[in-house]
Formats: sequence, structure tokens, C-alpha cells
Amino acid sequence: MVAAGVQALALLLACAVSTAETGQSFKLKMWRPEDQPLQQQFSQVNEEIERLKYDQAMMKQKQEDMNQAIMHCAQMQASRDKEVNLTTLQEGSSSLPYPFFHEDEDPEEDEDGVLDPCNHYSVLDQPWRATNFSTKNVACDRKVQWKGWYRLFYRGKAIQMPERCVKTEMCGTHSPLWLVGGHPRIRDGIVTRKVCGHWNRNCCAFKSPPIQVKACRGNFYVYKFVKPQACHLAYCADINTLVCGRCKKDEICNSRDKINWFCKKSKSRVKATVHFFASYPSSLRGKVNRIQFSKVYVNVGGAFNSRTGVFTAPVTGVYQFFFSTQSAANGAKTDLWLVINGYWVALSHTHVSSSNSVGNLSTYMTSLRKGALVYVTHNCGNSWANSASNTITFGGSLLLVRR
Repeated sequence: MVAAGVQALALLLACAVSTAETGQSFKLKMWRPEDQPLQQQFSQVNEEIERLKYDQAMMKQKQEDMNQAIMHCAQMQASRDKEVNLTTLQEGSSSLPYPFFHEDEDPEEDEDGVLDPCNHYSVLDQPWRATNFSTKNVACDRKVQWKGWYRLFYRGKAIQMPERCVKTEMCGTHSPLWLVGGHPRIRDGIVTRKVCGHWNRNCCAFKSPPIQVKACRGNFYVYKFVKPQACHLAYCADINTLVCGRCKKDEICNSRDKINWFCKKSKSRVKATVHFFASYPSSLRGKVNRIQFSKVYVNVGGAFNSRTGVFTAPVTGVYQFFFSTQSAANGAKTDLWLVINGYWVALSHTHVSSSNSVGNLSTYMTSLRKGALVYVTHNCGNSWANSASNTITFGGSLLLVRR
């Protein structure tokens, strides 16, 4: 703009000089060269250049003032609403803008036809929500049009809501909102949690409407935020939980005091189902060191060996066993023993005093380490059975897995 003005003035000056040399007279609207000396003409040109520079500077200043006015209007927009303010103590409090992004209006469904909030959420990355951010401009989440599920971030890093009371005037608001009852586990699915706002030395002075929370794989959570019941309340992001975003897949984020968080190896639950039931299809007489129960009805987990008659504990845990015998010999006694790792631990005993048939079933519950060997020995007497009687039997189940 300045360069164009200079060129125009230079052209006028050249025309004036040319006119003076040729003796021709032209009437110009701005000035006539014969009326002023050449030095004064140059002075006017310089003044015009300075005026154009000044106009340019003023235009730039007006543009900056307009940008500041737009920002000021955005910050003051919420404070002009006519909602009830229950916590403002200072004049001139204003609300912060909320520049977060929503998910797609029509998100795709998962394979089972249900939208998983762990895959469909909006990013909420506002540093002023952090628990170490003191009040400057006052935020009020009641003024936000919450929609769907949200995942909290702090400057691009995953973060989560605090599980303990937060001091007032933090998280960019007067009364910070924190999660009551702690975060759920993945197997809990979607849960409902209470939310409290700290005010006037009362950690739950404001009982905000409950929200829904879900734990997701990858050590993060999603929240279904709703409008608090008043201003100025805002959901907090616990700055101490930033470490949780660095946990590995086989780790969980843990804290003993809800202040200091750390990554910890997760205790994966061993899911084992063990059941077996077998019988000996014929009679036994005298001492048999290890009965080979060859007729197997149930062997879930494959821990029982029908060729050897030995059960091998697949995992450490609590087991329950049963074994039985039936005697028919007059005046004889019959003993079957349950043997664990070479120790005789339980007895199944029968004693026939007359011409009768007597049976006995014994049970035994114990804790075993992985690899323990269990079998039944026929110590003495006569045990009767055939292929269909199922009178000489051995079985057991895993009741509880232990680490």
C-alpha cells in the first residue's frame, strides 16, 4: 500500500517537472507545480509517505483489537447466562471456553451390533482440568452440552478422574468434582459411580448426578459425563495418574493412597476346570499297590491317567477326592487308602461280620501344589465289582485355584 502511494506521487511529480520544461499548463486537482518550489514538493511527498505508514499501523492495531475482542466475547459468553451461581465469591468471574471435539454423529457399530464406548468416545484434553491447576478463569461444566462418552487427556497423554477429595479452587473451578467409589475393573463392564464436589471444607458438599464409567483395555477409562446441578463445578483430571498411560499390557495402574500411582504386574486369574471319575471293572483281592481304574467316565482337564491310575494336579489349588469299595466276604475287612505324594492320607474301610455286602465311600479335601500325584491303593481284603457295578471308584474335582 505504501509503495503504491509513493509510485503515484512520483508520477505526479514527474508530470509537473515535464510540464514546467515545455511551458505547457495542466490543471491538477491536488496541486500545481508552478505554485510551489521543488524542495517543498519533495517535503509533501515525504509527508504523504509518513501518513500512509501511519494509516497502515492503525489498521493493524484495529485488527489486533478486534481479535482480542472476539476472544473476550468467547470467554464472557457463559458468564452472561442467567443460570444460578452458587459458588462465585469474586466479581468478574468468567467461564472458560470448551474446545473439545465430539465423535462422529453416526459411528459404526461393533461386530455384535452394540457400540463399545472404549472404541467410540470424544477426546477431552483441557489442561485446566488438572488437579494442579489453580483457579484463574472459572469453569462451569453445567454450561457444557455433554453428549456420549469422553476420554480424559492432559496435553495429549491419557489421564483419569481423581478418586479422592480435591482442594477447592483447583481444576479451573471453585468446586472440583471427583469420583466416589473408585474406578471399575474391565470385567465389571459399565458401572454407575457417584460424583462429589468439594466446597466449604466438605468433600461432598455438592452431590452431583451420578455418571457412568467403563474400564478399557490399555489402562484407560471412558466417562459418560452429565451436567452438574449448579455452577461453578467441573470434572477434574488427576495429574498423578499420568503414569498409568505408561503401563504395559500385562500391568495395571495401582495406588495405595489414591495419590501416588504406579504400574504393577497384573495377577492373571488362572481359569482351570478339572473333574474326573473312573471305576475298576472287576474284583480285587489282597494287596494292590496302585489300582488302575481303566473305565473312565469323566476326565475334564485330562489330569487323570487311566493306564497308571494316577491323577496329577495341573494347577496349585484346593481339590476334593472320593473313592469307594464294596466287600462281600464273611468276616473279612477291606481297606482302600488314598495316597498323595507317597503319603497315605485317607481310608475307605469295610468289615463284613455276616453274609452281607457292605460298601463304603470316603472323601478327602486338601490343598495341592501343581504336579502333586494322587492315587488309590488296595491294602487288604476283598473288593467286589463287575463291569457294570461301579463299586470300586475313584474321582475328584478342582474347587479353587491358588497362586
